[in-house]
Amino acid sequence: MRVLALGGAGAMGAVAVRTAASSGGVDEIVIADRDLAAAERLCRELAGYPVPTSARRVDVTDGAELGDALAEADLVLNTVGPYYRFGLTVLRAAIDTGTHYLDICDDWEPTVQMLELDGQARAAGVTAVIGMGASPGVSNLLAAAAAAPLDSVRDAYTAWPVDVTAGGDEASRDQLLGPDGSPTAAAVHWMQQSSGTITAVRAGSLTEQRPLRPVALELPGGRRGTAYTVGHPEPITLQRTLKPTGESANLMVITPSAAAYLDVLRRDIDRGRLTNEAAARRVAKPHLPGVLRSLPRALANKGPGTLPPFFAVAVGERQGRDMTVLAHLNPAAGVDALLTDMARATGIPLALGMSQVVDGTARRAGVHPPDAVISSERFFADLDRELGRTGSAPLIVVEQEYR
Repeated sequence: MRVLALGGAGAMGAVAVRTAASSGGVDEIVIADRDLAAAERLCRELAGYPVPTSARRVDVTDGAELGDALAEADLVLNTVGPYYRFGLTVLRAAIDTGTHYLDICDDWEPTVQMLELDGQARAAGVTAVIGMGASPGVSNLLAAAAAAPLDSVRDAYTAWPVDVTAGGDEASRDQLLGPDGSPTAAAVHWMQQSSGTITAVRAGSLTEQRPLRPVALELPGGRRGTAYTVGHPEPITLQRTLKPTGESANLMVITPSAAAYLDVLRRDIDRGRLTNEAAARRVAKPHLPGVLRSLPRALANKGPGTLPPFFAVAVGERQGRDMTVLAHLNPAAGVDALLTDMARATGIPLALGMSQVVDGTARRAGVHPPDAVISSERFFADLDRELGRTGSAPLIVVEQEYR
């Protein structure tokens, strides 16, 4: 199978390419990027890897150029963002050329639009897996693991850390500004999803809500704390796969002061005082007046308490009794380094998800979220090996508790 890695020379794309090229299973990976020199450099770095690579210049805004590249591939890994601009375009082109598709889309708006192409993908025999990164991606598979013991799901939440893992603020800040001092696409995306309105699930239906809403959680093992809502695809896709009758949202595990400061930026964005780009700069380099304005809310906010940094929780019924199930990455397994490296945390899952499409395990025509087609058991076993873990601590822990 010939793989086209769109944006393959970028930070996340390069990790996915390295992972895929080192594990075999495909015939060739074409590293396609607008920056041909960067793609060629990566090819030279990967000389001698089990899977041969080549470089090609592709600009996804050029429809003919994109179509020609896709027509020569069996599968495309799309890491070209932002997805609200390019996700739908590349997926449509892949369906037109009959090319299997995976991406790391973390924007909820294009997620809705791409899911609407399910019928066209089925007719074309194309398997498309959207959001196969960390969050969404790993988070979806944790949610599936949490929901598995339940007969029915009432509430489902996914959560990821902002400033509460090893490395904390410094590790987060390094991913907010590029080498030239401008905010990264991820930072701008974060501001977009922390302002305006977001889509989440209430009473089993998709609804528009404001972001940064506190959600108090009581989890198995006596863990409890408060996390804050942020716009993301998980509640949209979990509403289809897990069918919660209550609430579903994506949450940030974040300190009270950081949540309060984000809320100040949210209000300024919503009032037109800040752009997403300007707000992203003020996250990377906090603005003293904004920090002072956030202090009263910081004192009132609840904190994460004993919540795990990266987890999913499902609340529902099992054999007529209320049960809460928690699935989380195990801190004892040494995953902090992965959680604070956005490129690896996103690119590695993309490559591991691809391997299940390549060998047919997850090959099912249509547009799917990861938990609909990716085997979570195999994925976490593959991730365990990819991380080179030699300890006995399990990579994920699933805990359940009757209420």
